[in-house]
Amino acid sequence: MATSRTTRFGGFPRAMFTFLEGLEKDNSKSYWDANKATWESEVREPVEALMADLESEFGPLRTFRPNRDVRFSKDKSPYKTWVGVTTSERAVGGIGYFLRIESGAIRLACGSMVMASDQLERFRAAIDNAASGAEFDELRERLARKGLTVGPGREDPFKRIPAGYPKDHPREDVLRWKGAVVVKEFEQAAWMYKAGAAGKVREVWSGAAPLTDWITTYVGESTTPARRPR
Repeated sequence: MATSRTTRFGGFPRAMFTFLEGLEKDNSKSYWDANKATWESEVREPVEALMADLESEFGPLRTFRPNRDVRFSKDKSPYKTWVGVTTSERAVGGIGYFLRIESGAIRLACGSMVMASDQLERFRAAIDNAASGAEFDELRERLARKGLTVGPGREDPFKRIPAGYPKDHPREDVLRWKGAVVVKEFEQAAWMYKAGAAGKVREVWSGAAPLTDWITTYVGESTTPARRPR
């Protein structure tokens, strides 16, 4: 997307969801070309305005290209049927804040969806450590009281506890995680069409910030080459 960002955020337009619904039904270049003006005014511009509204608090934000990379996929649909915003440049190994807009819902997330292999080693060491592990337990409980559940991320946990850790470890369930993230999903509703929708994004991201801070402190960025998620 371009980076002009001069429009003030007024909400996620109804036409944004309608456009994405249409793209799900007809994921073709002909549909895209016929609705390019809608993409520009009802999708790109509002998303850029939201990014401009949030960046002073959460740092630089980026969007995902609308075109899919179909080189290694059996699905040759040319376009993503969702719009995404994130503070991280990595799909695997990224730490930060995420927003995904679909035809019938928006999804907000904070933390790390899928950790890279070097991050997993440091994550497990931090969970195993008495002090940082207890801190993780405390923040999970604190966020849960706010309705922000910390979960294992995009991929299913390992079935067995990693080698080197006792099977009766007090945090054996977390040691099997491949990520650590808070996810909140909201079905399409009237409040999304108004400027106050930015406040909901801010509320969830700020509320779950302790998780992102913990991961940044005890795990840190990955030093391995970026890879696509499975």
